[in-house]
Amino acid sequence: MKPFRRCQRILILSLLSLSVFAPILFVSQRLKNLNYTGRKEFIEDLSNIKYRTDALKLSAVEQEAGEGLKEPRNVLYEDKDVVSVVSYSLGENKEDTGSGDVGDTTDMAERTGHVSGTNGESKEGDIQYQQREISSASGEKGKVNQALVQHEQNVISQSRKEIDQRIKEIKSNHPVPKMNSNIQRVTDKINEMKDQMIRAKAYMTFAPPNSQLVKELRARSKEVEHVVGRTHKDSDLSRSALQKMRNLEASLSKASRAFPDCSAMTTKLRSMTHSAEEQVGLQKKQVRFLYHLAGSTTPKGLHCLSMQLTAEYFAMESKERQFPNQHKLPDPQLYHYAVFSDNVLACAVVVNSTVSTALEPETIVFHVVTDSLNFPALSMWFLLNPPGKATIQVQSIESFEWLASKYKRPLIQKSTDPRYTSELNHLRFYLPDIFPALNKIVLFDHDVVVQRDLSRLWSVNLKGKVNGAVETCRDNEPSSLEMETFINFSDPYVANRFDVNACTWAFGMNLFDLHNWRKHKLTTLYHKYMQLGSKRPLWVAGSLPLGWITFYNQTLALDRRWHALGLGYESGVAQGDVERAAVIHYDGIMKPWLDIAIGRYKGYWSKYLDYDHSHLQRCNIHA
Repeated sequence: MKPFRRCQRILILSLLSLSVFAPILFVSQRLKNLNYTGRKEFIEDLSNIKYRTDALKLSAVEQEAGEGLKEPRNVLYEDKDVVSVVSYSLGENKEDTGSGDVGDTTDMAERTGHVSGTNGESKEGDIQYQQREISSASGEKGKVNQALVQHEQNVISQSRKEIDQRIKEIKSNHPVPKMNSNIQRVTDKINEMKDQMIRAKAYMTFAPPNSQLVKELRARSKEVEHVVGRTHKDSDLSRSALQKMRNLEASLSKASRAFPDCSAMTTKLRSMTHSAEEQVGLQKKQVRFLYHLAGSTTPKGLHCLSMQLTAEYFAMESKERQFPNQHKLPDPQLYHYAVFSDNVLACAVVVNSTVSTALEPETIVFHVVTDSLNFPALSMWFLLNPPGKATIQVQSIESFEWLASKYKRPLIQKSTDPRYTSELNHLRFYLPDIFPALNKIVLFDHDVVVQRDLSRLWSVNLKGKVNGAVETCRDNEPSSLEMETFINFSDPYVANRFDVNACTWAFGMNLFDLHNWRKHKLTTLYHKYMQLGSKRPLWVAGSLPLGWITFYNQTLALDRRWHALGLGYESGVAQGDVERAAVIHYDGIMKPWLDIAIGRYKGYWSKYLDYDHSHLQRCNIHA
């Protein structure tokens, strides 16, 4: 009998062990049959059963607490949970159950399919089979385990049904929120609070100034305004914030009963809207004025740098002021670049970027033209910082004695913007006279940066044209410009000679054929247009519209990768376009040497300056 009893005890212990460890064996078997992703999802599904139950309880508490306003239930998800857990509120509208976008929900359903098959039936069948085995072998403890497994089955099965229903909704093109549902709810609440404050402000104008209703609305509005002002993320919207919102809504209900005239409220809201629009317009005008003021003002550090360099220049002996390799200046076989500027830092970046990116810098000749005031500073800078193997020349506009005698009219336009009235701005139309020995030249604006070797640019066939430039007539680009924007086509003289739909192009990096320029006498034509424009308004001030009409039908469109525009006024220029461009242009008023520069583009410019230079350090010029 003893061996029999011993065997009986062993059998009972085995059955008890089976009842205790059967779920573990079941889980182990299931995990063995799954890949890594499915195994991870199965474990998370089981571990999250408790949290789903707690979420349902919390939902009931919040729903009861918020019965007054019936705001949507707030459920906060961590980023890591959005990837692996899909939580649903049973019994609620399916449109409000999504916690991610379409891709997230579909991906979750696909990962769940590794565990439960296409519709969850396989997993339910396995659970039922294990349930029968445990129940038949373990008595009372088996019943407990059966209840536990049954609970797991119900919750998991319900979750699978919710996922299937969600997939059907997606396939039937139902709207799915593209952001986290909680963030969307908080955003909606904030917007509702702002609307409440506007309504409160309107009601306060109806009631007597010192009435109890006005005091109450003012106090409630300040509370809500404080909530809105300090809310930066979804977790900031607490229960106290919702309570303040309810309090203001109650006060607004009281005000609406006291002042039920809807037409008066409509009139007041329209008046408030008109007033707000006027204030916004004034603010925009002020911002534009301040930006233009900042753009036309010389920074203190740049002024300091010019003064230091000028003083050092005049302290030098005259023989020390000579640049080397001046015999290369008239050589037409070399690559000649010109820049007209009164800005030391700007010219330094143009020259440094061009020379440092060149494959053969010894073939480069740079011509810098400035006014008499800035000639000493620019000369001193390049004497102290020679451009490597390249050759450089600095000239003053005052040395062009032929300019006044040949064309008999000063280079000036009527404008309040000093950029348009500057002689340097219009000096580009006299290139054949400034460089009589050259047949080709590339003209840079001083707000460009060269990022690639430009030797291939010189082999571009202009096909008999004078000007090679990048076009600016694409409607879908921020740099797009139209002829009629700058030119007055209502004047018969203009309308009969130019096409309003002609494609525009940009100054900034231009390849000029000086031989054909002289052949077509375009400088004389430019001077004629200048005289006509001074008598009647044919175009706005500046060199761009004059360039369009002077080089009309004489411009060849270059590949857009040669020249990228908009870095001085448009923060949305595609990063790829900036990286691919041979030359990038900070056209606009937000120049890279100013404090108002667009930060994301400033690094392309500042990397060509040595901010540890002693002159820059003394003038407190930093990146």
